[in-house]
Amino acid sequence: MRYNRFLIRHLGIYYMLIASLLFAGTGALSKILSSELSSIEIVFFRNIIGLGLIIWMIYKKPLHQAGGKFWLLAFRGIIGTIGLYAFFYNIAHIDLATAFTFSKTSPIFTALLAAFIFKERLSYLGWFAIFIGFIGILFIIEPTLGVSKDEYIGLLSGIGAALAYTSIRGLRKHYDTRAIVLSFMLCGSAIPLLSMIIGSFYYRPDLDFLISPFIMPSLASWAMVILMGLLATGFQIYLTKAYAASKKAGVVAAVGYSDVVFSMIFGLILGDSLPSAWAFLGIVMIIGAGILVARER
Repeated sequence: MRYNRFLIRHLGIYYMLIASLLFAGTGALSKILSSELSSIEIVFFRNIIGLGLIIWMIYKKPLHQAGGKFWLLAFRGIIGTIGLYAFFYNIAHIDLATAFTFSKTSPIFTALLAAFIFKERLSYLGWFAIFIGFIGILFIIEPTLGVSKDEYIGLLSGIGAALAYTSIRGLRKHYDTRAIVLSFMLCGSAIPLLSMIIGSFYYRPDLDFLISPFIMPSLASWAMVILMGLLATGFQIYLTKAYAASKKAGVVAAVGYSDVVFSMIFGLILGDSLPSAWAFLGIVMIIGAGILVARER
């Protein structure tokens, strides 16, 4: 009986650990697929599966909403897709753990946006967390060695996610949650499709993170694409369950950083090398800053 009570009380944490494992698994499959497919094509397949699911959900239960914020809704979809472009491009070109860590900078940028756009007051601890987070970013990119295109794009994944999350605050009073997800999935399917159409007629290797031709996946890749879609869907389900089952969202958000650890394990299995001492310290600092921001907010 005591074990059952303990399990129920910490159910949100267990759900978040499962969600983090599924998310890291999605990244690992994406890295495997990147040897054959472009990151843009991976974004397309990842979203088209989710688009089918959300359309089915809306068909089963039609939307009821006030609306009226179309351009903000479109902005959320476009900027979220740009963030995904950056995230999956990073997965293809740098080690998994660092790619996931760059995406985990989003709470730091979200806190900054909330302070400057929504005029929310940050405590001294909140500003300290932001400072620590940016020092961690510097340790990862090691600017004295020269900042590469991959690292710029890595930061874009965090900034894009932060802008997307911030826009949700202005949308949730006007739109059903499924409509917000639908805008993201629609843009996340249409924009990569346009990128691949352009890439079929005009392709430049230095713009491979924006345009790339479509490549027909092999039979094995099709299986991994479907599995990636299932894992991504499972991630969304358990992420929702985690926040629904927990009374302390900050604790669950902090546990969400475990996907960096899982991604590091998967990365080592796939042949990634361990991060340098400075990069590892940067990863720890960014995770710590994100946890502090989550506790504050």
